[in-house]
This record gives sequence, structure tokens and C-alpha cells, in this order.
Amino acid sequence: ISVGPPPQTMTVIYDTGSSNLWVPDAKPSFFSSHSIYKSSDSSTYVANGSTFAIEYGSGPVSGVYSRDDVSIGEFELENYLFAEVDDTSGLGIGYKLGKFDGICGLAWPMISVDGVPTPLQAMVESGEMEEEVFAFYLGDETDGELLFGGVDEDHYTGDFAYVPVSQESYWEVTLDALLIDGVAEGNCTKAIIDSGTSLLAGPPTDVEAIATAVGATANAVGEYIVDCDATGVPVTFTLGGNEFSLELSEMLIESSGTCLLAIQGIDIPAPNGPLWILGDVFMRKYYVKFDIANAQIGIALSTAGSSLNALA
Repeated sequence: ISVGPPPQTMTVIYDTGSSNLWVPDAKPSFFSSHSIYKSSDSSTYVANGSTFAIEYGSGPVSGVYSRDDVSIGEFELENYLFAEVDDTSGLGIGYKLGKFDGICGLAWPMISVDGVPTPLQAMVESGEMEEEVFAFYLGDETDGELLFGGVDEDHYTGDFAYVPVSQESYWEVTLDALLIDGVAEGNCTKAIIDSGTSLLAGPPTDVEAIATAVGATANAVGEYIVDCDATGVPVTFTLGGNEFSLELSEMLIESSGTCLLAIQGIDIPAPNGPLWILGDVFMRKYYVKFDIANAQIGIALSTAGSSLNALA
């Protein structure tokens, strides 16, 4: 994205699990390679100064709100209210070493911190979106693509299976069933499709059952190690009456000859949980269309291939 004129370009995570846009106005360290926003360099900056604070699964960030012209791809958002963040320490080493500068949330207004208009609301209200949809293609050893205003037929095969959004907060849908080798497991009834989460995450008892079924064992830090040559069993998520399966090979991260199961346990209490987070592991195999106008998600088989070794 870029902010200002003259345009100050920064790299963001496009996150369907949050709803605010922030960019940094300070580097986490002297040697950091992160790009930062300098309001003094922009001719359209308007001070706001209200405090901004948001908590992600990986930690908190904080700063202040400001207004400026923001460009997201070809979309121009004039005088947009965003946050400039000066404290990213809560994200730890993941941010210091990460290749992203900020985060652009693509979820619903319900979870926008302080109720500020979301980037998607601003894009829709601009009238520039051909359709009120966006779609993710996560490449495997190739560039990925986020398309606003439609879908790219070159990046999926077959037809979309549509699943209604059950709550307009995250991109949340009803989980009909979790199947391990065709056998139902657990009683979790919620799932979110979250581009901002690298792995799959679910109730710890469900994750432990999957690990047992594929022969994985936990290490000292709670990661599951599995034989890189294991065949395992498929894990299937039933959404909207449609089954979306992942083979063991599609749920592995290989690093230095060791294979980790790309699933982690996460205990989210009611009323928000328990839930499954279907992150990039799921979205690498499946092309996902986020339909704002009809409050639904379309899922089709991606052309990216199914090997997850690119995550290593």
C-alpha cells in the first residue's frame, strides 16, 4: 500500500481476521529494514491523535489515529482514518524479522477497533469495486495474488462451493463436522477463514486427536513432530455441507530435515470459541472468494498445487 502524496510505500499483511489498517511510524530497532510512515513528508496528512490499541493473537500494537490519502492497489481512499503505530514490541521477534511493515484488516465492521470505518467499507463506498468481493490465491513457490472486485479464473479449478457467513465479525462460518480419516471428532461448530494465520489452529483436544491419528509426537515447546515420509490420514472440514480435505503432506512444514505438523492447539473460550482457524495452510490448497455483498464465502480448488513444503 502507499500513504500520502508523495506516496510512501509499505508492505502489509492482508488479514481477514481483523478490521483495522495500521502502518508503523517508528522502526523497532536502529538496524531494522522496515519501511515507516512519516506524516511530515505527506501533503495530505491530517492529525487526529486519538489513541489506537489492538490485540492480535501474536500480541498488541499501539499508536495514534491519523488521516491521509491511502492507496490499496488501484483503489484510492481519500482522507482515510488509519493508525500510525509507534509500539510494535508486543509482536516480538516475529515483527522484527518479518517482511511486513503493517496490517490491513479485511474483516467486518463489527470487530473494527473503536468502530472506525474499515478498509473494505472505504473501498466499497469508493464505487471503484466491480463486484463487492475479493479473493486470495496463495502460490506454492510462486507469487500469490489478492484480487479486489472479482476472481481470477486462472487460479482455481471447478466451481465454487458457497458457505454463508454465520456472524459478520471475522469471516466466520458454521463447521458442520471435523472428520479424521472419515470419522467425526469433537463438537466444535465454528470456523473462521483467516489469511492472517499461517497454520491451522483448533481446540487442543481436536488437535491432539489429529496428531495421534497421523503418528505425530509433541516436542518440548508443544509443536508436533511427524515422520516426513509418513502417509497419515486425511483431515476434513465440512462447511455448508461440503467437505474440504487436507492430506498429511499438505499439513507439513519441513525444516532442516524435520517435519512439523502445521496445526496448533488454541483454547478460545465462549462466546467467541471454541473455533477452528483455517489459515494459510487451508488457503494454499483452496482458492477463497470473500463475498461482501452476499455475506458468504466461496471455496474452490486452487491451481497452486498441494505441497506445503514452500512454507519451510
